[in-house]
Amino acid sequence: MERGRSRGMLPLLAVQAMSEYCRLNRKPPVTAGLLAANTLIYLRPGFLDPILPTLDEVWFNPHLILKHRDLKRFFLSAFYHIGESHLVYNMMSLLWKGIQLETNMGSVEFASMVAALLGMSQGITLLLAKSLLLFFDYERAYYHEHAVGFSGVLFAMKVVLNSQSDNYTYIHGLMVPARHAAWAELILIQMFVPGVSFLGHLGGILAGILYLRLKASYSGPDPLTTIIRGFTNVLSWPLRFVRNFCQLWRQRRISGGGTVGGSRIRSTSGVWRCRACTFDNSGWLSVCEMCGTGRDDGLSSFGSLTQPHDLSLEELRHRRIQRFGR
Repeated sequence: MERGRSRGMLPLLAVQAMSEYCRLNRKPPVTAGLLAANTLIYLRPGFLDPILPTLDEVWFNPHLILKHRDLKRFFLSAFYHIGESHLVYNMMSLLWKGIQLETNMGSVEFASMVAALLGMSQGITLLLAKSLLLFFDYERAYYHEHAVGFSGVLFAMKVVLNSQSDNYTYIHGLMVPARHAAWAELILIQMFVPGVSFLGHLGGILAGILYLRLKASYSGPDPLTTIIRGFTNVLSWPLRFVRNFCQLWRQRRISGGGTVGGSRIRSTSGVWRCRACTFDNSGWLSVCEMCGTGRDDGLSSFGSLTQPHDLSLEELRHRRIQRFGR
């Protein structure tokens, strides 16, 4: 397959994505990964070109999928696009929907939802094409239609995103209720954009509705979310180990290795140890919080250290009462 070439639209997509991500405090990683995956598959850089299937090998064609049990066509066709405008239009839609959904749902649940919507939208499209052939003897969708693109998943995401909305939105200049926006877009795109897959888009809408129904009827934890969360926990374990080790090492530096009652001198910057009671104090304090001894009171006139046992218990108790009133 010939590598995709940019005619100027991909830089605009990159600028828009950078602009959206820079204004966010938390950057949605799954949405970014999906954008990168779709774009890299379209561009086919040299290091990926030998391992990526060609477009002819991944067309979504119901006849070929069922005849050869071709899961490669079933899953990978959603990540291929036939042109730069096709890719950029879908990725701009993914950017807008993905940021909102992932921010509200969390990355793990969002990844689970995208995987479920991908499988359900492709499966429903396959079922629709086969049903048209069996019940209406309509061969075109089953034998002759070849489709690629992420739009089926995007239609499903639109259904999920707008499911609880009571607002109105504009679809190609027409104001419609947000929860019915996917249906309006399905009809308008079919009317004004030639060559689009009606069954693919319809399968996406039905997948979004099915996902919402299943989620509402199932009260337990989402199995796919549990699997993805466990998988990410395993992958992130080395990073968490290094982070915890660094935090522990930093805490040991701040708190020191001695104990109250010892005579070892605290030397770490930001904290000083009282020479009278060995309590560690903040570097901002000039007197000990425990016994009231001044920061430099432990030094004799010769610069030598006065050991804690030079003060009697009664003297320590007296200083503490003076400091805390008890």
